[in-house]
This record gives sequence, C-alpha cells and structure tokens, in this order.
Amino acid sequence: MVPFPPIPFTMALPGSTGSLPVAPQTQTSPNRPHRRQRPEVLELLRPGTFVRLSDHPNDLPPFELIHCRGGSCWIRQQAWGKLIQLEVPHHQVSSIA
Repeated sequence: MVPFPPIPFTMALPGSTGSLPVAPQTQTSPNRPHRRQRPEVLELLRPGTFVRLSDHPNDLPPFELIHCRGGSCWIRQQAWGKLIQLEVPHHQVSSIA
C-alpha cells in the first residue's frame, strides 16, 4: 500500500498571527480563455414509452420505462410484472420511436 503524501497546512491558534495557506491561482492566457465543459444532453424520455438499451440484443423485446430521475432510469419487461424493475444509467437508454 502506497501512503499518501503529507498535506501541508498552517494552524492559527487564538492570539497568534498565523495565517492559512492560500490556494494557487490558475492563470489563463488572454488569447486562450477558459472553456466550460458542456453538459451531456440526454434524451427526454416519458414514462410508459418503450426503450432499448445501448447493448440491447435483437431477440429481446423493448423495455417499458417506469421513470427517470437523477441520471438513472427504472425499466421493466411487460412479462415481469409491476414489482420487478431494473435501474440503468440514463445514457444507456434510448427510445425506439
């Protein structure tokens, strides 16, 4: 097991003149402004629609979408009944329409 390197810090006690370390500032070139990462655009999926997974086999029927929340979707097969569901990441689900 590799130990983590020590983290330097300064502790200011009451009545002392100690100071806390300052995080280093990153500088950007005026010709090269900082770029924001674009959020991933996910398909709007409505409950009750039929969906397929990204690695969905051809002989498996599509899943029924229960709901999507927080990056996850709950799906089920119609033959499974209403109490059996799968939770899958939203980016692996796409509508069949």
